[in-house]
Amino acid sequence: MNKLLLGRYIPGDSLIHHLDPRAKLFASFYFIVIIFFCNNFSSFGLMFLFTFMSILLSKISLSFFLKGVRPLIWLILFTVSLQVLFTNGGTVYFKFGFLTISEFGLQNGAYIFLRIVLIIFMSTLLTLTTPPLSLADAIEYLLRPLKKLKFPAHETSMMISIALRFVPTLMDETEKIMNAQRARGVDFNEGNLMQKMKAVVPLLIPLFVSSFDRAEDLALAMEARGYRGGEGRTKYRLLHWQWQDTMTILCLALLTGALLFVRQ
Repeated sequence: MNKLLLGRYIPGDSLIHHLDPRAKLFASFYFIVIIFFCNNFSSFGLMFLFTFMSILLSKISLSFFLKGVRPLIWLILFTVSLQVLFTNGGTVYFKFGFLTISEFGLQNGAYIFLRIVLIIFMSTLLTLTTPPLSLADAIEYLLRPLKKLKFPAHETSMMISIALRFVPTLMDETEKIMNAQRARGVDFNEGNLMQKMKAVVPLLIPLFVSSFDRAEDLALAMEARGYRGGEGRTKYRLLHWQWQDTMTILCLALLTGALLFVRQ
C-alpha cells in the first residue's frame, strides 16, 4: 500500500519541478488525449520515449517510479484480459463458448496495456513534481473561464487537491491497520482469492471511521483559519509563466506532429 506514488510530492530541483504547474497540468492532459491516437507499436514507442525523457529530466529514479506503479498492475491486467477475451477479429487462436482469443484481441489488449501504463506514468509524474497547493492553483486558473457559467472553479480545484493530498495518507493509514491486524494473527496472503478478499473487508470500517474523523478535523481547521471560499481571496503564491513553459508546449506540438507521421 505504501508503494503507491499517486498523490505524493517529492521535492526536487529539476527542470520538471520548476515548470509552471499550469504548463505541467495542460501537458499531462494533452498527453493523455493524444495517447488515444496511437494505432501501432511505433507510435507507442514514440510516446514511451517522450515519457522516459520526462522522467529523466525530473531526476526521479526510474526503478523507484516502477515500484510505485506496481500496486496497479493487477488492475491493468484485469482490464487487458477483458479486452483480449471479448474482442473478435483476425486469426482465432482459442475459442471456448463466448470467450475468444483472437489476433485483434491480443493486439487491442497490448494497446490498452500500453495506454494505461503511459497514463499512470504521466499522471504520477505530475503529482510527484508538483506541490498539491500549486496544482490546486493551476486547476483553478484553467477552470476560470467557467466562472461565467457559475461553475465553482475554486471549490472544485480545492476538492481535487485535497483528494490528491490524502491519497498517500489513506494508503499509509491502511498499511498501519494491516500491520495491527497482522499483529493479531491475520494473514492477508493465505488462502484463495475469495479468502484474501474476505480478510481485507475488516479493514474498511476502521479506514472509513479514520477518514471521516480526518475530514472533520480538516473542515474545522479550515473554518478556524477563516476559509470562506474563493471570493475575495488573495494569493501568496503567484504563478509565473516562463520560457521553459513555452518550450514545453512547443515540444508537445512537435510530439503531435511526429505521432501523426508514424501513424498508419
